[in-house]
Amino acid sequence: MTDPQGKKSDQVAEALSKQVVIGAYQPGEKLRQDAIARDYGVSQATAREALLRLAAQGLAIIQPRRGMCVAPLDRNSVEELKLMRLALEPMALLHSVPHLSSVQIAEAEAQRNACDSAETALDWEEANRRFHMAIIAGCAMPRLMEEIDNLQLLYARHFLAKHASRWRQRHDPDHHAIMLAIQEGDGPRASSVLHRHLMRLS
Repeated sequence: MTDPQGKKSDQVAEALSKQVVIGAYQPGEKLRQDAIARDYGVSQATAREALLRLAAQGLAIIQPRRGMCVAPLDRNSVEELKLMRLALEPMALLHSVPHLSSVQIAEAEAQRNACDSAETALDWEEANRRFHMAIIAGCAMPRLMEEIDNLQLLYARHFLAKHASRWRQRHDPDHHAIMLAIQEGDGPRASSVLHRHLMRLS
């Protein structure tokens, strides 16, 4: 049987994570369990579960005498995220390409188009994450995909904080090259382009 409290805490955690990613909560800001319970109309226990999930994702930290706070943004963590994504995403794509269905390839192409047509940094960032997850959908490694999904969520926060103000709409040639390689069934080429693409993260 599904635990309704657990399901509700997942929904609250998802809403909170989006707020942290877009900068609605500032680094170091205290996340008050009672305020979150009130704002989302849930119990204190549910709010606490949601906050613990946020901490597990790396979006919040527990500080002595302050409790749960929004995790800091720092240069070292960006470099760590970049190195981890470089290690995991090209490998996942290499395993994914031979197994992608026509439906999955069409979904990846739709998300590539959504990136190119996005009119705001937030819309682009969300479409970009969907694209990166769509191209590895065939790898059949759920734990790997979950880790990559979380790395992208953490990087999204840094991207929006640093780049959103000067973001401009553009077509992404790397995304296009990745899709061409996927459509031709060339996993090594797709993986190589993705590695080059991720090297540009800043």
